[in-house]
Formats: sequence, C-alpha cells, structure tokens
Amino acid sequence: MPSSKPSDATLRLIVESYQHLTGKRLISVVPSDAVELRTALWEAPRAIVAHGTETDPIFFYGNRLALRLFEMSEEEFVRLPSRLSAEPMAQEARVRLLEKVSQQGYVDGYSGMRIAKSGRRFMITDTTVWNLLDEAGVNHGQAAVFAMDA
Repeated sequence: MPSSKPSDATLRLIVESYQHLTGKRLISVVPSDAVELRTALWEAPRAIVAHGTETDPIFFYGNRLALRLFEMSEEEFVRLPSRLSAEPMAQEARVRLLEKVSQQGYVDGYSGMRIAKSGRRFMITDTTVWNLLDEAGVNHGQAAVFAMDA
C-alpha cells in the first residue's frame, strides 16, 4: 500500500471531480472511509495518475498499476514531471490534450504513447483526463485514468 501521500482529501478530490465532470464513477464502490478509498484507488483495474499545478507539473499520485506500467517506485513517480511520461516527440500532442482538458473540464477517449523508466514504450488507450477542481472551483491539477493496449 502507498505511503500517506497524497492526503485523503486529495484522493477524494480525484474521485469526486471525476464523477462530477463525467457523470461516471472512477471506482466501482463508494468508499465509506479513508482506508477503503485509498485501497480502492490503489487496487483499481485501470491506471490512475494525477499531477499538480506547478509550472512544470509533477505527478503526486500513481496507483499500483500506473507504477507497474511506468516501472517506478512511488517515491520515484512523485518526483517525475508529468511531461516526461511521454516521449519527446509526443509531448506536443500531450500539451494540446491538457490545454483542451483545461478548457472543457475533461476529455474522453484519448490514446497515446508513453515511456517507462527502462525506455520501454507502451500505448495508453481509452483514457479520460480531467481537471481536479474542488467545490470552490479551485484547480488542484489534472488526473487521468487509462488502460494499456495489450
């Protein structure tokens, strides 16, 4: 199980903002407590990642599947600028996607090439990217949920 980062409130924001923007559930259960929420996100059958609002956004969350796909420990992943999850030639398309998400709130159906720590390339598919907006409309970053093309 991951360490205490990010906070339970931040994890709840990931789940609640997804449901608010898309009208769908990110995880199949509605956790009744923080431990259930943390476990449900960590063990989700799709990769879930989130980055903050820094000028060069840094990932602050990756669930177990995301860490496996990117071949990183949690400690490594939460130091990774999210732009480095895409190959240099794919970064421009990624920037355009994130701009579209900023304007629209979320984007469904994205696919793109990503790169693991070892240099292994993998395709993410059926991706939804959304803004992490709290009840006051404050932006806390963006998150994504995706499958890996087998």
